[in-house]
This record gives sequence, C-alpha cells and structure tokens, in this order.
Amino acid sequence: MKKLLFQLDTDPHPAVFDTVVAYDGGADHVIGHGNCAPDNVTPLVEGAIFTRPPKEKKFTALFVGGSNMVAGEELFKAVQKNFFADFRVSVMLDSNGSNTTAAAGVAKLLSTGSVSGKRAVVLAGTGPVGMRAAVMLANEGANVSLTSREMSRAEKSCADIKARFGVDIEPIEARDNDARGKVIADAHVVFSTGAAGAQLLNKEHWENNSTIEMMADANATPPLGIDGTEMFDKGKERNGKIIWGAIGFGTLKLELHRACIGKLFESNDQLFDAEEIFALAKTMA
Repeated sequence: MKKLLFQLDTDPHPAVFDTVVAYDGGADHVIGHGNCAPDNVTPLVEGAIFTRPPKEKKFTALFVGGSNMVAGEELFKAVQKNFFADFRVSVMLDSNGSNTTAAAGVAKLLSTGSVSGKRAVVLAGTGPVGMRAAVMLANEGANVSLTSREMSRAEKSCADIKARFGVDIEPIEARDNDARGKVIADAHVVFSTGAAGAQLLNKEHWENNSTIEMMADANATPPLGIDGTEMFDKGKERNGKIIWGAIGFGTLKLELHRACIGKLFESNDQLFDAEEIFALAKTMA
C-alpha cells in the first residue's frame, strides 16, 4: 500500500521545501494543493478519509503548511472538523517550518543545560517561531519574556499564547539593540527569533554578561540576529556561553521534520502540532 501525503498549503503554491522533506521522510507520493482554506478544504479531506478501508487509512496522511501560521492553524482545525469515528487520518501542522524550528532550537538548548527556574528571553518573539519557542521554554520551567519593538504586539502575542497554550509569558517592548541588550542583562537563556537578516544584539551586549548561559539564533541570513556568533555554531562555547546557530540546530530541525512525516503513517489518528513535535524533538536531541 502506497504512503500518500496530501500537502494542504495556504499559499498559492505548495512549498518545495516541504515536498522534498516529505519524500525524505518516507512518503511514496506527495500531492500538493495550494490556496487551501477552511471554506474549501472539506472535499480534499473527504477524499482522504473515505477512500481506504480502516486498516489501510494509516497509509494516507495530511500536512498543513504555508507561510502564514495563523492561516495554518485555522486550516488545521478545519481539517479535523471533518473527522468522525474512524474516518480520520493523521495530520501535521508546520506552517513556515515554525513548529519544527522552535522545537529543534529549544531541544538543543535543553541538551546542553537546564532552563528550569531560569530567566529566558525570546527576542523579536511575536512571530510563530518565537511564540512557540516561548511556550516550550515556559513548559520546561523557565520564566519567559518575549520582546517586540512595539508593546502592543508583544502584549497581543502573549495573550494569544495564553489563549492557545495556557502559558503566561511576559511582554517587553525593546525598540533597538541597546534596549534588547538591557532586557537580557539578567537573563540565563536567550533565543533570537527575528526576521532574516535582522541583527538584534551587538556582541558588546552579551559577551561580558556573566549571567547568560545559553543562546540560540534562528536567523541564518547575514547579518545574524546575535552578532559575534556563527550560524554553524553547534553547542560551541563563546565567551563562556553555549551557542546554537541556525544551521547548528537546523540539522535536528530537518531530522525532526522527516521523523514526524514517518510517524504520520504509523496510525490514522495522530495530530502533530507544537506539543507533539516538541516531545519528539526532545527524544532526538
């Protein structure tokens, strides 16, 4: 029985990246559909759940992707509304790679030190990677703050996190590098999740900080988010801090994505969102 993965993308064109990883993860065929939305996805889901007998439904799975995590979350929920009894298939949500990126980054931090009871700061954390990283760190016992250039955005992201995950995150306004340098003055863990090519900290802001123990930077496009680090840093010690660069933990991100795809075909009742993906990441880190 062929393993079929239907890629439901909220963008016009299904992501090539997700298609390649899907094949590498064990899918025999990947069928992409673009411009998927809650109001048009039902026929696609019905085609997946009504075609194969119960024992063979596990060989059909769905992947929700696209560049917009908010749209992806709505589509993920809409897909599940079509399930009933045993008429369901396994589904994974990883819009813009946000779940796997955040999970891999935090899992690698945990592999080099505990975050429980420590202060963690997620810089430029209002995007999906930052928000999920904040949740994962908080669930590991860290006291987490999330920064944005605008307080209103930071507050909204923290409110959204509370509504979705039930976790309290502190919002902080930090408009520039110097402001962010002050925010991390008493932090133990720093995770930079800004836009590609956006530098969030100068080296002077962290190199002589005796409190910081670990840092991770999700940006792989120069200039990096944290000046003085390298994208290939893989648990490298710099100025007494353990550093994880985007490529350094990106290897785990790809391995994790592939592993999740493989697990989709183990049964027809699995859901892979942030929590499930992070749980798997910790076993792989």
